[in-house]
Amino acid sequence: MSGANSSSLTPEFFILNGIPGLEDAHVWISLPFCFMYMIAVVGNCGLIYLIVHEEALHRPMYYFLTLLSFTDITLCTTTVPNMLCIFWFNLKKIGFKACLAQMFFVHTFTATESGMLMLMALDRYVAICYPLRYGTILTNPVIAKASLATFLRSVSFILPFTFLTKRLPYCRGNLIPHAYCDHMSVAKISCGNVKVNAVYGLLVALVVCAFDIFCITVSYTMILRAVMNLSSADARHKAFSTCTSHICAIVITYVPAFFNFFTHRFGGHTIPHHIHIIVANLYLLLPATMNPIVYGVKTKQIRESVIKYFSGDKSGIADIK
Repeated sequence: MSGANSSSLTPEFFILNGIPGLEDAHVWISLPFCFMYMIAVVGNCGLIYLIVHEEALHRPMYYFLTLLSFTDITLCTTTVPNMLCIFWFNLKKIGFKACLAQMFFVHTFTATESGMLMLMALDRYVAICYPLRYGTILTNPVIAKASLATFLRSVSFILPFTFLTKRLPYCRGNLIPHAYCDHMSVAKISCGNVKVNAVYGLLVALVVCAFDIFCITVSYTMILRAVMNLSSADARHKAFSTCTSHICAIVITYVPAFFNFFTHRFGGHTIPHHIHIIVANLYLLLPATMNPIVYGVKTKQIRESVIKYFSGDKSGIADIK
């Protein structure tokens, strides 16, 4: 086998095929991905800079948003530059260990992103249901510990993926029909038994994502009850408007994630493979691209801070309420 160690059936490298069936259109396909990546990096870095430097944004909601932006930048940077090298320069080779590392970081930060959305839902729950205790409940140490626990949860669940994948024999070749090293895409080219990989992948999805979605659902159920109990329509609108950006982020993140997850396991014969690969790439890039836009447009404090910053009126930024 080309690029393989014949004694251990462990390849020295894999070949990432990009988007199978659309190789002739790789250059054109790369343009929107490159544009989205630039928006993601500039938008999220700008958002982090704004939150760090503007005192009015030093609140739990924006601290979680900073961590979400950092997660988004890291997640798309683990895949998009390598993907563009495939599309532009036909550099498809990736070392075996580098592939495992990319797989680890992709899935770790995907799980971390889900966890951050869950923490942001809990933040909205505390802010709306316990407004007088908001600052005393979500203190900086609590935010730091919750965020660290979320990241360590992701690492602990995803780390076994690398060992489960590394143990497999690869005697069917080393061509991966994908644009990056996804767990099941790598496992499926093995000639070994991948049932453990599939079951563990499903277990992680259920434990991590299902738990996060459950917490988000419970949080918004309680928020909805609290908002409906408010006396005036104006108060209800104002309270719920603080959640619209987060709801948009949830939809942008989970809809392509669910499509990617279920088509990988149940729709492989009904959905064209190139559609699955494109959606899998968008699933990593779309949230990073759209979140800074959504929060910039929907969140009044961020919007006003940006306007004041670019208008040169920096004296009043810290006074925004």
